[in-house]
Amino acid sequence: MLNKLKNLIKEAGQRIENFDTSAFDDPLALQTDWSPLKGGGSNFRTHNLVSENYNRTAFKASLGAKLFSSVFILAGLGLPSSQIYSAFQNGGAIFDGGFLPMLLFGSVFSIAGAALFYSYAKPVVFDKINGFFWKGWKAPGTTAIENPDKHSARLSNIHALQIISEYVRGDKKSYYSYELNLVLKDGSRLNVIDHGDVYRIREDAEVLSQFLGKPVWDATRMARSF
Repeated sequence: MLNKLKNLIKEAGQRIENFDTSAFDDPLALQTDWSPLKGGGSNFRTHNLVSENYNRTAFKASLGAKLFSSVFILAGLGLPSSQIYSAFQNGGAIFDGGFLPMLLFGSVFSIAGAALFYSYAKPVVFDKINGFFWKGWKAPGTTAIENPDKHSARLSNIHALQIISEYVRGDKKSYYSYELNLVLKDGSRLNVIDHGDVYRIREDAEVLSQFLGKPVWDATRMARSF
C-alpha cells in the first residue's frame, strides 16, 4: 500500500512536468521551461503577500518562517549558555574541555538560523512607481534597465506568472514545494517565491495577476486532466 502511494505521488509529479502547454493558448508557453527553476523548497508557507499601497505589493516572511529560523538561532545560543549556567550552579570551571566543542556546535546552529532568517526576510517587491520587480534590500537603479539580472525585472517585461511544483526527496520526509515564477517576454524566468502551501501560492498569484494585468499559468491545476 505504501509503495503504491509513493508511485502515485511520483506519477503526479511527472504529469505536472509533462502536461500539454498548448492548453494556455500562448505561443510563449511552448517555449518556456516548465522544470523547477529553484531546487529544493519548504514544506510550509514561508511568505505572505502584502499590498503596501495602490502601487506597491510585496512578499514578506511569514510567522512560520521567522519561528523556524529562530529555533536554530536560539538552539545555538542555548548550548553554550547551558554550559555556563551549569558551571555556575555546580561551582565548576566554565571553560573546561567540553565548552569549546559546544560553543562551536552552537555557533553552527546560530549561523544557519541567521542565514535562514536573512533569506526569508529579504524583500520581494513589485513597485509600479519604480517600474520594477526585485528581490533584495535595495531597489534596482537605472542601470538595471540595460543590465537586468536574475533578481530583478522591469514590470513591463513580465509576460505571465507561472506556478509549478517540485517533489523534494529527503532522508526522512518527502514533500511537494511550489514555485511562483515570472515568465519574461523572451521566455526566460525569474523565481518569486517557493514554498509548500499551494493554495496560498494560487491566491497570491491571482492577486498579482490583477495587480500586474498578466495571466497565471498554473501547471498544478492543468496536471489534473492528464
